[in-house]
Amino acid sequence: MDNEWCRTMQAQTAAGKRVGRVRIVDDPPTTGQLYLLNNAKRNAATGEDMRNLWRADAERLHLPAEDCWIFDSRFIALLHFDEADTLLHVELITEPAEVMRYAQARDAALHHSYAFEQFTALVAATQE
Repeated sequence: MDNEWCRTMQAQTAAGKRVGRVRIVDDPPTTGQLYLLNNAKRNAATGEDMRNLWRADAERLHLPAEDCWIFDSRFIALLHFDEADTLLHVELITEPAEVMRYAQARDAALHHSYAFEQFTALVAATQE
């Protein structure tokens, strides 16, 4: 945990701030998704709520396909990628109705997702 990100997350969660994410995962998971799932142990140790949701479940729930970050329920950082998954730019959204739309999607994703430990066990069971 000796890097700036981990120290920052530990300080923020120790101060009572909630930090978390839901990652959408293919079935079977890609090599990159398996790497991120393994890396979630480190993030969770900082206090982050690391969760996962199968892509089929996200689609069934009609969750947005975009990748975004929500900050203090006041603005969205919408990430734009190209076909090679290279980040092109970040769009900041502050319009309240749009922020609420993403917050509702976040709440649905959280409700239907699995904590990373539980999801890791699910992935291991499907690979046997």
